[in-house]
Amino acid sequence: MIIKTERLVLRPWEEEDAENLYKYAQNPKIGPIAGWPPHKSVEDSLEIINTVFAKNETYAITKNCEAIGSIGLLIHPDGNHYWGDGCGELGYWIGEPFWGEGLVVEASIELLKHGFDDLKLEKIYATFRNDNFQSKRVLEKLGFKFVDTVINEDFTGERFMEVVMVLENQ
Repeated sequence: MIIKTERLVLRPWEEEDAENLYKYAQNPKIGPIAGWPPHKSVEDSLEIINTVFAKNETYAITKNCEAIGSIGLLIHPDGNHYWGDGCGELGYWIGEPFWGEGLVVEASIELLKHGFDDLKLEKIYATFRNDNFQSKRVLEKLGFKFVDTVINEDFTGERFMEVVMVLENQ
């Protein structure tokens, strides 16, 4: 599926995106705040495209035909089973040169519409590290509401506080 916004195209990841993925995902400001290690090579990025990004409802955020980030809805069994049936989980990141342009909000608006209208989800959850103020701001702009805080563990084994938010289908 391809989803178009005013400035972006959301489309499935392709192996040809590996170099662009590596260009942005090697940045240590991106992965660790989202819970994953920075990519170490183009081959590492290709492996992520063929595994993690191969899941249903996972899209490359592209601008001018270049993959600059990722966005997706995880739905059970790919997502957290504790969200329950009829629920999904929104996840996203974007390359640092594109921070502050409103692109994640723009992409999320269209993906949320798809989740509620086409996938018939009742609720869409999202989580963020309590120190990830940019992600908090994105979710607030989208209308997500606070649910809870939980303790999670990142790829290094470090424990951190994570904020859980939800958006319900209107």
